[in-house]
Amino acid sequence: MSQTLGFVGVGRMGGPMAGRLLDAGHSLVVFDTNPAVVKPLTDRGAASASSAEDVASQAEVVFISLPTPPIVQVVSLGDKGILNGSRVKTMIDLSTTGPSVAKVVAQAAGERGVAWADSPVSGGVTGAAKGTLAVMVSCHKPTFEEIDPLLKVFGKTFYVGDKPGLAQIAKLANNLLAAAALVVSSEAVAMGVKAGLDAKVLIDIINAGSGRNSATQDKFPRSILPRTFDFGFATGLSYKDVRLCVDESESLGVPMVAGAAVRQMLAITQAKYGADSDFTMIAKVVEEWAGVEIKG
Repeated sequence: MSQTLGFVGVGRMGGPMAGRLLDAGHSLVVFDTNPAVVKPLTDRGAASASSAEDVASQAEVVFISLPTPPIVQVVSLGDKGILNGSRVKTMIDLSTTGPSVAKVVAQAAGERGVAWADSPVSGGVTGAAKGTLAVMVSCHKPTFEEIDPLLKVFGKTFYVGDKPGLAQIAKLANNLLAAAALVVSSEAVAMGVKAGLDAKVLIDIINAGSGRNSATQDKFPRSILPRTFDFGFATGLSYKDVRLCVDESESLGVPMVAGAAVRQMLAITQAKYGADSDFTMIAKVVEEWAGVEIKG
């Protein structure tokens, strides 16, 4: 059954996910600080709100998809935040915030009688548009049973437990591995190219063998070999995710030696190319150091 839903943050990831809800027949009220990303949704029939609080005064279920933990905290708890809305009963956070902020917002939501679901997603902009995301969820089980039909609009759901922030741990683990695959694959392919191998042939060999990974199967063919570096995930966001992951791992007493090296590579890439660059620019850093170019 369709219902009026709220969505705060309709940028690169939030926009396609909000569009999926419209496709499923739901009425939608949206807010974003950037009017340009709101317009494609209002053109399709969504209502535009004046603030996050306004969204939460029109919809009982509110999704948020925001870039950083501080923004999630302000949009949730601030003066014009969601928890000041008069109608909201359930908040679903699709962002990658790390467990600390998830716990803070979950507690504040509970104190105001609002159910909280921590629900980061993986699969990129393409997965968001196609509805093929991996959707990790931690919340009270009755809340999950209520919202699962909505989350399935985005992709496959994975309920990981009722502890706030647990889904964030799963997401951080995933994103660390995605970045690590990109770093070490760039090093391996640069070595091959400098020795005289054709980059595309080497990638094909790796993908037919035991070294295949998400970088060699997707990021190299789509964005590195063609020299477009436009996979769709910002260096700054990847760096943020890996920092959160390494920090959380250290707080749990789990050594993360390789993870720390991946964090450092992202720090270098961001310093050289900027936070808004595509994270496949990691390969450019390795190329420069190696004195080679990885191309098809």
